Amino acid sequence: MATGDKWRSAAVNAAKKAKAAADRLLKALRTKAETAARRRKLKQRLETTGRVLRAAGKAAVVAAVAAGVAAGRAELRRKKKKP
Repeated sequence: MATGDKWRSAAVNAAKKAKAAADRLLKALRTKAETAARRRKLKQRLETTGRVLRAAGKAAVVAAVAAGVAAGRAELRRKKKKP
């Protein structure tokens, strides 16, 4: 019966080692997957932010042109009223 215990003990130890190795591998894969997901989300946020900033930039240019046109018209009105 001693040899049976020896084999059983060896099998249990091998199973524990295999489980520990599988746990380490799973942990590494989870970390890698989380990192990839984090990178993907960050890239999406940056793209969204870029679109928003481009739209805001275009709106700022349009507003500046409109303000310039309005200032020009106001100046012309002032010149017409003064004589």
